[in-house]
Amino acid sequence: MEQPIIECVPNISEGRDKSIIDKIVNSIEQSAECSVLGIEPDADYNRTVITIAGTPLKVYQAAYQLIKSSIELIDMSAHEGEHPRLGVVDVCPFIPLRDYTMSQCADLARKLAQQVANDFGVCTFLYGYAAAKPERKLLSALRKGEYEGLQSRLDGSDTIHNESTKLPDFGPTEWGSNPKKSGGITIGARDILVAYNVNVDEKDAKIAKIIGSIIRGSGRLIKSDGGGKLRVRGMIQEIQGMGVTLESHGISQVSMNILDVMKCPIHKAYEICRSIANDHSTQLVGSELVGLVPLNAMLEAGSWYCEVPDAT
Repeated sequence: MEQPIIECVPNISEGRDKSIIDKIVNSIEQSAECSVLGIEPDADYNRTVITIAGTPLKVYQAAYQLIKSSIELIDMSAHEGEHPRLGVVDVCPFIPLRDYTMSQCADLARKLAQQVANDFGVCTFLYGYAAAKPERKLLSALRKGEYEGLQSRLDGSDTIHNESTKLPDFGPTEWGSNPKKSGGITIGARDILVAYNVNVDEKDAKIAKIIGSIIRGSGRLIKSDGGGKLRVRGMIQEIQGMGVTLESHGISQVSMNILDVMKCPIHKAYEICRSIANDHSTQLVGSELVGLVPLNAMLEAGSWYCEVPDAT
């Protein structure tokens, strides 16, 4: 009988200091018998995506060690980067791959969040299928205000969160040295997604932000006739997207999570971004995948472009 296999894709808030990234990755490889399948740092985001796979116990141990090392080596009070983030390990999802259920992954996430909070005195939040309430399911809802807003959430002066999303699931509920250094760590369980970024030929991300707001499922806010705000639904419900500046490359980027690549293939996301960019008198200059992607998704995109005359 085959052993169950799960994946974990922690995003750490360090993408510039290779020595720190190496120490964190080495701590996984030395302490847990699982496979590190990908290490993808980004200096502009100041963030590294690490992909781990193996049996549930070994992946759990690796995730714990990664969080432990990140808490020791990263200081959020000195962190800056283009990507939204809440803590030293901004997000740490478990994903079932073989003979393991989403419910079991959610249980792993809850166990890890509680253990990390107890052992290190840090704030941990649960999202996705591990969320305690529907209002806490979206990562963006918990991360609103980012690291800089965490102090106000804990000292009671926060104005952007309601009681359902403000406080951590485990760990300190008052501001102190541990939250100041480590921020909040968000742990959860989710389905496979494709992290896909499209590059835009501009420096200030003006068009990239427009593209992100139009294509993402949550849409954007506009002024209503009465002077209030009205949310306009986005084009693709299976996409989370935002525009950011890539200063080191002199371009901007539409950063996307494709939540269901069967409903929204990679090439569809790219072509919609290209159409919107062209409507705003600019063009795309390539794209990138972050982390692993299902083989069928790559084959489908390749087949589509092979059938399109003059496709580039």
